[in-house]
Amino acid sequence: MREALKRPMGLLLQDSDVTRENVLKTIKKETFLITVGDATTEKMIKFGLGPSLQIVDSLEKRRKRELPAGNVSTTLHCTNPAAQITDESISIIKKALDEKPPVRILVDGEEDLLVLPAVLYAKDNSVIMYGQPNEGLVMIDVNDETRKAAKKIMDSMV
Repeated sequence: MREALKRPMGLLLQDSDVTRENVLKTIKKETFLITVGDATTEKMIKFGLGPSLQIVDSLEKRRKRELPAGNVSTTLHCTNPAAQITDESISIIKKALDEKPPVRILVDGEEDLLVLPAVLYAKDNSVIMYGQPNEGLVMIDVNDETRKAAKKIMDSMV
């Protein structure tokens, strides 16, 4: 699974191309934006593109970090150990998607794999962004095809 998970699930913008203008070229104004990861979330907040749902663990490359407050109306918490996707995390993501945005999920553990349930349960017209280590920013348009891909990966993890 490690090799499959290392491949970007969507469009990869190289680090040097990750600008506000390039991100705006790729997403529609009315997009429900979901960010997974502290650096990605912080970058979108700094770009003035406040994510509707932010999934973070207050760590970057295993080092503690503080996120800017941003405009968050609800903060939820869950536990998700590294290399896992817990039932609790899935439930919290589903709950967050029903809350009035913007919502931040603070993960005790690791948030990386939570891209998968976010893709699976987000509505159409959502875009999920996450960092591809040492490469850039991945942007996933949520649709039936990406949901099937996420479900296939999650099913194979059981």
